[in-house]
Amino acid sequence: MKRVTLGDGVLSVSAIAFGCWRFLGDEPPQARAKIDAVGEAGLNFLDTADIYGFGTPGGFGAAETQLGAVFKDAPHLRDQFVVATKGGVALPKPYDASFDYLVGACEASLKRLNTDYVDLYQVHRPDLLASAEETARALNHILASGKAKTIGVSNYTPAQFRALQAHLDSPLVSHQPEFSAWEVAPLSNGILDQCQETGAACLAWSPLAGGRLATGEVSKTDDAERFAALIATLDRLADAYNASRTQIALAFLTTYPAKVIPIIGSQTPARIQEAASAVHISLSRRDWYDIYEARLGSKMP
Repeated sequence: MKRVTLGDGVLSVSAIAFGCWRFLGDEPPQARAKIDAVGEAGLNFLDTADIYGFGTPGGFGAAETQLGAVFKDAPHLRDQFVVATKGGVALPKPYDASFDYLVGACEASLKRLNTDYVDLYQVHRPDLLASAEETARALNHILASGKAKTIGVSNYTPAQFRALQAHLDSPLVSHQPEFSAWEVAPLSNGILDQCQETGAACLAWSPLAGGRLATGEVSKTDDAERFAALIATLDRLADAYNASRTQIALAFLTTYPAKVIPIIGSQTPARIQEAASAVHISLSRRDWYDIYEARLGSKMP
């Protein structure tokens, strides 16, 4: 599996990450089997958050708790994976990135995960009522106390990223936006440009547009005609590259010249392996732009 470095080489992570937002509700043997399948596919990067599980029977923290149970049952697995989690979503507030809350949220995550540290701790959503200076103070403390090796942000704008970085003692190593062949805003809103400028990785959540790029369910989008055109382009290229539509959709992200790491959410070993194989596909310029133009509904100027 191709590797990507985070934070001046502090971390070496697989070019595809496994997202734990649906890693819920399994008995210990089934949960362990899924993590084993992730490792067998060559993935060593696990992305979770304290909010994952909210609204399910397991409740707030359920995904972290399940992953922590796997680590408790098989402690050797903790050192085999790079673990990222997020905090700062505090319903019904809805967000809290103050010093006390964020530090407490990180400590609570560590307890649920059965670990003394996480490799990457991210602010999940920007809290507009917390100053960049206060949030930075919390992240500086989390790093200095050894609770995290690196820090990053999720769903931040480039300006919010820059404001926070101005008060930090260490670099932000990640931006985590929604990014897919359907949700292409990071290509034009400055996020991917900032990733190239700073060396931060782009951890792309929902890289298959909530699974729609895999299933091709045109009816589940507001712009059915344009979505259908995108699916047709992905299918044509899948035939040309002897690949699946899923792999071409992920290759659209990994071909981009920044550290773009798609976070997949499949719970099926075969689909995890399928997604992992996408890193071997490098799209030509013409093919990459065909996908982008299909999404835009117009040719490049």
